[in-house]
Amino acid sequence: MTFLGISGMQYSGQSLANSRILLAEDSNVFTSMIGTRLKELFNIDVEICRNFEELQLAYDQSSEPVTLAISNINLPGAENGEALEYLIDLSIPTVIFTGTFHEATRDKLLAKDVVDYILKDNVFAVEMLAESVCRFLTNHRHHVLIVDDSPTARALLTSRLKRYNFRVSTAENGAKALELLKKNPDIGLVVTDYNMPDIDGFELTRRIRSVRGSHELRIIGVSSSSNRLLSARFLKAGGNDFMLRPFIDEEFYCRVNQNLDTLIQIRSMQSARKDAAIKNVA
Repeated sequence: MTFLGISGMQYSGQSLANSRILLAEDSNVFTSMIGTRLKELFNIDVEICRNFEELQLAYDQSSEPVTLAISNINLPGAENGEALEYLIDLSIPTVIFTGTFHEATRDKLLAKDVVDYILKDNVFAVEMLAESVCRFLTNHRHHVLIVDDSPTARALLTSRLKRYNFRVSTAENGAKALELLKKNPDIGLVVTDYNMPDIDGFELTRRIRSVRGSHELRIIGVSSSSNRLLSARFLKAGGNDFMLRPFIDEEFYCRVNQNLDTLIQIRSMQSARKDAAIKNVA
């Protein structure tokens, strides 16, 4: 299966057809568009639930675990958000697809640890939803390392990344990070704090770059410092990106996605070059 998303995401791998997805939406237009598009792209047959009762029945009448839910905020029979509360209480990963959006709504959604939210306010809404679904279903292929001496910061970033279905490892210092990188060559992204007691983020980045280039591993630096020059210093040390805390959830996820998308594109180009070289030799 091959997929190219609207933001540049590309996926080439095994079929996603075995994923069980519930679509809680009462609009005939959107249920038809979403169901058709997910079937075309990923061969996924979504289970449509047009009201709260149908959503409850879909869960209760099958022992097969739900991989992901796509839900409107308000459904017939659940006009005050009860459907979302129901899905969250069942620990079902959920993407919100809504036409109602305000800053307060956004804060409430993220506080409930939803996977993502997509607005119905543009012609690309269904395509954006399809990409969000594909990212969640395939993010497990990515192994991310969090490096921070603060247990609270490690826990926060780990929670955010696991919400998006990434595989996550953590290190409390630079020495531990280097050890984990040796043991786990599949780590494709490092998110590291700048200010650490043994090896700071700059030095850690330099040591990583001495053995692994940007075509093999991406590095995002983070810091709570108000020094705006840290980003320049970090990039000069070999980092790929830099963010100042506190950062917005959506921005963090976007930066992570962009770096991993770039890594995949580089690997695809390298693979294509190798294939071409083999053909030329033959």
